[in-house]
Amino acid sequence: MNHTAMQLLLAGSVVLPLLGALAALLPAPPGLKGKNPDQAVLRHGVTVTGAVLAATLALAAGFDRAHPGRMQATTDLSWIPALGIRLHLGVDGISLPLVVLTALLTFLCALYSYYVMPKGPSPKAFVALILVLEAGTLATFAVQDLMLFFLAFETVLIPMYFLIARWGGAGRRAAAWKFILYTLLGSVVMLLGLLLIGLKSGTFDMVALATDNGPKAQLSHTVQLLAVLTVGIGLAVKSPMWPLHSWLPDAHTAAPTAGSVLLAGVLLKMGTYGFVRIALPITPDGLHTVAPYLAALAAAGILYGSLACLALVRTGARGDLKRLIAYSSVGHMGFVLLGIATMTPTGVNGALFANIAHGLITGLLFFLVGGLKDRLGSTDLDTLAGATGAALYGRAPRFGGLLAFGAVASLGLPGLAGFWGEMLAMFGAFHPAAGLSRPAFLTFMALAGLGTLLTAAYLLLVVRRVCMGGTLKTGPAPQGTAGPAPALPDLARHEYAAWGPLAVLTVLAGLWPAALLGLTNPAVQQLLGGGK
Repeated sequence: MNHTAMQLLLAGSVVLPLLGALAALLPAPPGLKGKNPDQAVLRHGVTVTGAVLAATLALAAGFDRAHPGRMQATTDLSWIPALGIRLHLGVDGISLPLVVLTALLTFLCALYSYYVMPKGPSPKAFVALILVLEAGTLATFAVQDLMLFFLAFETVLIPMYFLIARWGGAGRRAAAWKFILYTLLGSVVMLLGLLLIGLKSGTFDMVALATDNGPKAQLSHTVQLLAVLTVGIGLAVKSPMWPLHSWLPDAHTAAPTAGSVLLAGVLLKMGTYGFVRIALPITPDGLHTVAPYLAALAAAGILYGSLACLALVRTGARGDLKRLIAYSSVGHMGFVLLGIATMTPTGVNGALFANIAHGLITGLLFFLVGGLKDRLGSTDLDTLAGATGAALYGRAPRFGGLLAFGAVASLGLPGLAGFWGEMLAMFGAFHPAAGLSRPAFLTFMALAGLGTLLTAAYLLLVVRRVCMGGTLKTGPAPQGTAGPAPALPDLARHEYAAWGPLAVLTVLAGLWPAALLGLTNPAVQQLLGGGK
C-alpha cells in the first residue's frame, strides 16, 4: 500500500470518530433509520466505530512488517510555528497493536450497547461521548509531538467522566469526581515535565527526541531526572501504579459496562504507553535512576492487587465482582511497569504484550460481569453465589464456561495471552539493564511470582463461588432456596458477536505470540538503541 493511502487511513481513523460524534448530536444521524431516533443513533455508533475498525485493519494490513521499527503512515505538518508544535502522526510496531485494540474494543462496546443500552440520558450523548473517547485514545497512540500527546491524553478525561457520572451505577458521581480529580492533577504535573523537555531540547518532536544524536543530547542528567519524575507522575496515575491507583476501583464499580471495558482495555494503556514512548527513549538516564523505585512500586502493586482481590473473595467485604476485577488490573498493570523498569528488550516486549493481553482478557471479563448484572441485577459476590444456585454451569453453561475461560486467562494459564507478557516481564527482571541492581530486581521478580500464585488463588475461588456454586461461608441455607434453581438466559447472539472476538484473540495471542512480538521487538530494540 502506498504512503498516501496509509496516511489517509491513519488520519481518517483519528478524525472520523470526531465527525461521527458531531453527526450523532444531529436531530437524525444521516443515512440511518431505525424504529425510533434512539435506535438510529445507536446504529450510527456501530457504523462509525465499524468504519474506524476497518480503517485500522487496513492500516495493519498495509504496514511494512519488514521494518516495524520505522515510523509509518506519517503526516508531519506545521500547526503552531511560534511554539514549534506540529501535526505529526505515525505508527510503528509499538503503537499499531494499541491502535487496532482501541478500534476493536470501541466497536464491540458500540455493538453491545446497541442491544443493551445502559440506563441514563438520551443515547445521542452516550454515542457522541464514546466516539470522542475513541478519537482521543487513537490520537494518543498516533501522535508524535509532546504537546499533541498531552492534548490527546486529556481529551479522554471529559467523556469518561460523563460516561461514569450519567450512565453509571450506585456512587457514580463520587466515583466520577474522584476519577477526574486524580487524573487532572497528575496531568498538570505531567505537563510541566513535557514543557521542560521541549524548552530544554528546543523541540517537542518525539521522533527527533528519541535519537541519541538529536535534541535529546542537550538534556542533562538533572533535566532528565526532573522530567521523568514529573511526566512519570501523570503517567503513573493513568497506569495505574500503586499507590496512585485508588480512583480505579470506584470508577470501575460505578461505570457502565462499555465504560468499564474501555477504561480497562485502552485508557490504562495510555499511561504505560507513555512510559515506553517518552520516558524510555527521551529520558533514559533519568529513568535509569528511578527504575529500581518504579520496579519496587510495580512489585508492591502486584502483591497489593492480588491480596485485595483475595480479601474481597474470602471476606465478602465490599465483595463486588467488578471491584475485584478492577483491583486485579492494579496487579496486572504492575507486571507492565515491572517490565518497563527493567529497561531491557525482554522486559519491555513483555510489558507491551501484557498491555494487549490485559485489554483483551479484562475487556472480556467486564463484558461478562455486565451480562451477569443484566441477568441477576447485581454484581455482589455473595448475591451471585446465592443467585446462581447450585452452579452457573448448570443454569447457563456457555456463559459459565466463558466466565471460567476469562478467569483462567487472567491468571496467566500457559497457552493463553495472559501468560507471555507476565513471563517476559519476570525474565527481564532476572537480567535487568546494565547498572541496575540485579539482587533488587531478583527480589522484585520473586514478589511478582508470588503475585501470580495469589492471582490464581482468588480467580479460582471466584470460579468456584460463581460458576460452581461454591461458598466460603458456613451456616444454614437461606429459606426458600430448596429445589433446583431456575435457568438463566445463556449467551445471546449479540453477546457472541461482542464477546467472541476477545476470546478468540486471547487464544490466538497465547498460541502465536510471535505475531505480536515480531512487531514490537524491532521497535523496542530501536528505542533502546537511541533510534539507530
